[in-house]
Formats: sequence, C-alpha cells, structure tokens
Amino acid sequence: MERVALRFLVATAVILAVATVISGELVNETSATAGLLWSTGKEESDLLSKAEPENSNDSSSSAVVNDHEDLDGGFSSLEGMLHWAIGHSDPTKLKEGAEDAQRLSASELQKRQLELKELIEKMKMPSDAELMRMAIDDLNNSSSSLGDRQRALQELLILVEPLDNANDLNKLGGLAIVIQELDHPDQDIRRLSAWVLGKACQNNAAVQKQILELGALTKLIKMLGRKLFYAEAGDTMLQEILSNSSNDIRLRRKAVSVVADLAEYQLENIAIAESPCFRNHLFLNSVVDLTASTDLDLQEKALVAIKNLLQLKTTEALVS
Repeated sequence: MERVALRFLVATAVILAVATVISGELVNETSATAGLLWSTGKEESDLLSKAEPENSNDSSSSAVVNDHEDLDGGFSSLEGMLHWAIGHSDPTKLKEGAEDAQRLSASELQKRQLELKELIEKMKMPSDAELMRMAIDDLNNSSSSLGDRQRALQELLILVEPLDNANDLNKLGGLAIVIQELDHPDQDIRRLSAWVLGKACQNNAAVQKQILELGALTKLIKMLGRKLFYAEAGDTMLQEILSNSSNDIRLRRKAVSVVADLAEYQLENIAIAESPCFRNHLFLNSVVDLTASTDLDLQEKALVAIKNLLQLKTTEALVS
C-alpha cells in the first residue's frame, strides 16, 4: 500500500511540476516536509533533454529503471525525488500528462496540489521526539493495557540510546514517568523500566544527575535488596533471631527494625505484591512476643513494627 502511494505521489508530483514549467508559472510553494520549491523554473526542453539520454540506450535504461523499481524511499529531499522521477520517465508520456494537467482549471490544479501535500504529510515519518512523546503518553495513560505499556517501554529502550534523545527524555517528562513504572506490580514492566533508565544514563552525566535527583537510584537499590532478601529466605532468618531470646539484644533490635522497614516499604509500594511472610502466623507472633521483653528499646521498636504491619492488607485480613 505504501509503495502504491509513493508511486502515485511521484507521478502526481512530476506531472504537476512539468505542467507548471510548460505554462511558465513558477510555483514557489514550500513542501511540508523539506521546505523546497516545487518548480525550478526551467524550460520544458531542459527537462526533457535530461530524460532523452536515458532512452538512448534501451538496455541500459531499463536496467537503471529496474534497479530502482522496488525503491520505496531513500531520497534526501523532495527535489531529488522529482529529478529522479523526471530523469527516469518516458518523455512522450511525461509531456502528454503535463498537457492534460495544463487543461485543468486553476481550482482543480490547486486541489491536486493540496491532495499531494496531504499525501506527503501522511507518509511523513514521525521524528524520534514524536515517537518518544507517544510512548510516554501510553505510559502516562492509566487505561493503557499491560501490552501497551510493555511496547512503550521497549520503544523507549531503543529511542533513548542516542545521547540527544536521552537528554530529551526528561524534557518530555518521560524520566519521572519511567521511574514511576519501577513500582508497577508486573515484573516485566519493572525490569523494562530499569533497562530504560540504565540505557538513558549510559555515558551521560546529565541524565545520571537527573536520575539521582529524582530518587531512582534509591528505589532501584531497595528493589534489588528486597528481592535478594526474600530470595535468600531472609524472613525466616529474621523469625529465628526474633524468637530466640538467647540472641544478643542488639541483634534482636536491629532485626525488628528490619521488619518495620519491610512493612513500611510495602506500604509505600502498594502495587507490589506483599511478601508471604506477612501472612505467616509464626513470623507475626515472633514480633508481637517482643512487646513482653524487659528491654524498653526493643519493646518500642516492636510496637513500631506492629503498627506498620497492621496497615498491610494481609495482616489486616488476619486480624479481622
């Protein structure tokens, strides 16, 4: 479909350009994509003379045409595309098409030109900044599906690789939004978000500073530490430390403080699934039993941990 549209675009542009040349009108209308002139003001004979040498040798001419037959783009400018099209067109058919276009009224010719501009606009590829903005909008849209969010992050992962695009990410408001995705309940979304941040700040001191200022590094460290903690059965170790009264009192104080911090982190990141340890009666009892300790500091730390635990959905369900 795009190939057909491009061929129609080239043919229409050539006919309109040659028709304007034959009639001697200079159409200095600026292209919406390249800011170039539609007409160079050359005579018909000048244009046709460029095409005639191409047809002096039929075999070589057909070979050149065949080489470009499947070309869907690659022109550096609209002017280059027009020159190529004129040089590889049949002069007779080109002249006939131009004469047909000449018979059009001024309004019809203007209508054709407007249609051509609209087609060019539709075929214009969006810039990297526009693509980044679209991806950021998808992430910022609460109704976006999980698949849409994943695709948006994958697009950003590619787009932020150039330094200029990485610098634009924060200007477009995307850096803060990607950091927010670190709290997403889906593991793949969190992983892709971390990758985008890593790619954007790679060899880029400016973006590294922005990420630090937005608190992303602290969040990433907490995410990694939490993951490793549960992977190594850290909750079971805490339970053993808290429930064994023979352990050093200082160690038990630190252990119950860790429980309070884990619960607080969960409260701040409600989108992340709660750890099974918060549903474990033995684990919870080991914290509650500390309130009977003779050490006032340990009692106080235990009460803080209990306060945080009671605000979690899992423990709230157990209490009720």
